Amino acid sequence: MTKGRRRVGLALCLATILLAVLDSNIVSAATIPIVRDLDPVHGVDRIPWLISGFQLAATAALPLYGRLSDVFGAKKIFVAAVGTFLFGSALCGLAQTMGELIAARSLQGVGGGGLMSITMVVLHQMGDPEETPGAAADGGPRGGGSRGAGIGGIVAGGGMALGPWIGGLLSDHVGWRWIFYVNLPVGLAVVVAAVIVLRLPTHTTRGPIDFLGAGLAAAFCTALLLVLEWGGTSYAWSSPTLLGLMAGAAITLALFLRRQATTAEPVLPLSLFKVAALRTGFAMQGLVGVAMVGTIIYVMIYLQVVRGIGSSAAGLHLLPMAAGMTASGLLSGRLGTAAWTRKHFLVCGTVVSTVALALLATTGPDTGLWQIRAALLLMGIGFGQLVGKLVQLAQETAPRGQLGVATTGIRLFQTLGAAGGTAVFGSVLSRVYAADGPGGSTSAVAKLTGADRAQAINAFVHGVDIVFLCTAGVMAITVVLALRLPGRGATGAGVEAGTATTPLR
Repeated sequence: MTKGRRRVGLALCLATILLAVLDSNIVSAATIPIVRDLDPVHGVDRIPWLISGFQLAATAALPLYGRLSDVFGAKKIFVAAVGTFLFGSALCGLAQTMGELIAARSLQGVGGGGLMSITMVVLHQMGDPEETPGAAADGGPRGGGSRGAGIGGIVAGGGMALGPWIGGLLSDHVGWRWIFYVNLPVGLAVVVAAVIVLRLPTHTTRGPIDFLGAGLAAAFCTALLLVLEWGGTSYAWSSPTLLGLMAGAAITLALFLRRQATTAEPVLPLSLFKVAALRTGFAMQGLVGVAMVGTIIYVMIYLQVVRGIGSSAAGLHLLPMAAGMTASGLLSGRLGTAAWTRKHFLVCGTVVSTVALALLATTGPDTGLWQIRAALLLMGIGFGQLVGKLVQLAQETAPRGQLGVATTGIRLFQTLGAAGGTAVFGSVLSRVYAADGPGGSTSAVAKLTGADRAQAINAFVHGVDIVFLCTAGVMAITVVLALRLPGRGATGAGVEAGTATTPLR
């Protein structure tokens, strides 16, 4: 591809990533208008399905997307994923009942799973718009697209922080259906331009698609996410429903691992875990998912419950985090061409994020909002050095012919980590509140008055501080993992040949 085509391709990919990330959390700010319009009587009970349907479908589809990309080529799968996402978006906007909206939202999620993961593969294969990349082991530029992947990671993180605010803005001023309709012109432009502009390597990995393995992976992810979504809220942890889902998750995981160990063409090759840098990257991405999503959710909850700030206005407080991610990501791109290696960025990013979370853990009922914004800015600076670099680490250490499965693999770990962190932290907050509060659930705080309200607010803040302290502990583990990364790592060709000597830059 020429430099001009690569610049256009970079813009297309960044727009696609932004669509995917925004739609994964934008609906949370518009649930009340949706319920009021579609099902004012029973709609509230179905909100969890509306929110989780997208994520369930996207996560279940991830393992298959990686293999499809390696077999058929990233461009074809990219266009198919965007098309599926747009079809689901149109159906969401046209939905007349909650059931129709949940079904359409799940279809949208199937496409959304490919938008985030396959777009990163496209970025890598395009190469850097300002450089002339060399041939990669898998037919694309090896490392040439790392700057694009890094920017993509920054856009993803910024979109995650801005999603709730944009959702509230659209819902308040033009109606909730435009949360979905706004995807159509942007997505159609992306599809048309991708067909015309993208010229990606045609070399692919030949072999059958392991649909059985993909189905087992989807079943495991779905069961696990439902356990994490329902546990301790919709169902008691000891209920037959939860126990059955736990057993189903364990059985499907065992069957999936056996299938991946015995089939000739697995959707998630277990050989990936033999690469030390890649194995560590998977673990770090999962832990970053735990901390990042937990921070965004519980900062928003704190601002709304304790400080009485509306959802749209609360979303604005996340702007410093998005600004920090953007600034540190762009700066890391410049430093990356100098003396800093990827390990430097990952160690620095994990340390800064840990410090920021520790500062948030000191938040009180009357803490100045500027202090919270400062901590979020610092956190953005830390996360900005992680979200793109970990994807690059996976892509540049992936064995030959497995770029797609390595990229979707690291995305899968992030998604599962985020879901697990949300569930665990919700349980932590509920238990602390139950021990220190005046009784009842955290949902009743807004209805309390007088001394009961004061006690409830103090108990709630204590619970949120414990959550932030837990996320700081999680990030401290990533510091240790980052320090254990090899100073010199392997490219895909080096891994396969057993001659790993390329620096992790």
